[in-house]
Amino acid sequence: MDKFDHQILALLRNDARMPVARIAREVNLSRTAVSERIRHLEQQEIIRGYHARIASPERPAVRAFLELVYRNSRCEEYVAQIRTLPEVKRCCGISGETDMLLYVETATMERLLEIRAIIEQFPKMVRVKTHIVMKEWDM
Repeated sequence: MDKFDHQILALLRNDARMPVARIAREVNLSRTAVSERIRHLEQQEIIRGYHARIASPERPAVRAFLELVYRNSRCEEYVAQIRTLPEVKRCCGISGETDMLLYVETATMERLLEIRAIIEQFPKMVRVKTHIVMKEWDM
């Protein structure tokens, strides 16, 4: 991938329906060259699809990441319990000092504290660290 591919990907990330002619103007290449590059990026599965970003009617008031550290357990042992919490939108087992990272969206800070308290009661849970999302950028 070169600078043109990166520019094309950035434009498509921002607007997946951007016409090839406009992309060509933006990156200073011919329409044919841009079409070929997009086709090549699709074949390499760098571009895996085109998606619509849908605005939710109400953005959750509180968004946070929870770092979980536990002892002598595996992520799979907690996943079923975490799935019972609909506010948890993403659950990732990660490497390093932290064992699991959760992304949580709640209507209130009180509900976030309730979720944290529930997770703190999981067997063998050592630490739950909360990171409140202050600002977010689309990429």
